[in-house]
Amino acid sequence: MPDHDAHNGPGADDITSLRARWREALLGARGIGAGPDPDPYAENLLTRWSEPHRRYHTRTHLAAVLTHVDTLQEHADDPHLVRLAAWFHDAVYAPDRSENEERSARLAERALPEAGLTPEATAEVARLVRLTVTHDPADGDRNGEVLCDADLAVLAADAEAYAAYAAAVREEYAFVPDEAFRAGRADVLRQLLALPRLFRTGYGAAHWESRARENLTTELELLT
Repeated sequence: MPDHDAHNGPGADDITSLRARWREALLGARGIGAGPDPDPYAENLLTRWSEPHRRYHTRTHLAAVLTHVDTLQEHADDPHLVRLAAWFHDAVYAPDRSENEERSARLAERALPEAGLTPEATAEVARLVRLTVTHDPADGDRNGEVLCDADLAVLAADAEAYAAYAAAVREEYAFVPDEAFRAGRADVLRQLLALPRLFRTGYGAAHWESRARENLTTELELLT
């Protein structure tokens, strides 16, 4: 299994590549049999991921999470469903709203049955999307562990890429005054550092945990 870097991947913002990834994930999850053309669903999602107010939660982030899922796929029970959850997990994103994950999950619940998925597969994708509120999968939740680790892998980026990530997050919250942002962001970092484990898969624990904690600690020191 290739050891992808924790912050990007080849063709990270390549729309053609993303369209192909969507088709592969949807057709893989749908299984044998005819169904609607996958491409219109990809276009809808790519439009959402390309909204101008996004600075971190962009197509580049989507591509990175998909690449991390590729790295972790052997730890998942159904990698195709995890990939679909990655597509939907920030499909609805407004930084001034607190229910983005719920709205993203509901979007999946509307779109995926129409796209040919079974009710069971749709429910699993929606469950995984909602799990990204806490990034706290239950022990043995292999799909959840893979999605959450893939989403948090940016925390283990090299120093330059992590600084770019932190700056992009600040840009998304440009409407928040500096003092309030520093306080809120520091609280988030403390909560992450207080977790017994940031990463639940064996791969994530071995390759990303230590560097992620170093990055979080450095950012917290700079904020406070």
